[in-house]
Amino acid sequence: MINLIWLTLIAVGIIVAAINGQPEIITDSVLQAANLGVKYSFDLIGLMTFWLGIMRLGEVAGLVDILARLIRPFTRFLFPSVPQDHPAMGAILLNLSANILGLGNAATPFGLKAMQELQSINKGSNEASDAMITFLALNTSCITLVPATIIGVRVAAGSANPTEIVGTTIFATSVGMILAVTFDRIFRYFAKKRG
Repeated sequence: MINLIWLTLIAVGIIVAAINGQPEIITDSVLQAANLGVKYSFDLIGLMTFWLGIMRLGEVAGLVDILARLIRPFTRFLFPSVPQDHPAMGAILLNLSANILGLGNAATPFGLKAMQELQSINKGSNEASDAMITFLALNTSCITLVPATIIGVRVAAGSANPTEIVGTTIFATSVGMILAVTFDRIFRYFAKKRG
């Protein structure tokens, strides 16, 4: 579906430029966007290397373990069907810790590992378990305390104050996470009531 949307947007842009007699605008826009994408990518490499290094230092120093211990009671409540010593719980804790620190790229491998481990205790079912659904809701809406990637994009774009979004990011991600967890619980309650 998303491919169709992008194709439609590109086709409409080309048609409008041709109707207005300015097809060169398409070429110029494509080249400028490609150059900007490459520039931002290189700017983000340094930032992501820095934050992944900080994450690694935090992991070695025990900061990630401390953060994981702080959120462990929260995960026990949210994932009652997952044994606390199961590898899925470790991957979930690492994923949430990386997301809280704003390291979405670092969180992705942990998220994939968590889903793989959750599937291993899903009794061979092709349907997502309650734990998998809760994890997906939590992963996509997790509170972010340090939006490192967005700050990096703002630095690359030349923002005068790239960190001014921290407060609003914490607020928005907090509200999003609370709503995701609340609706996950509500839908699960009604699903169990029906079935």
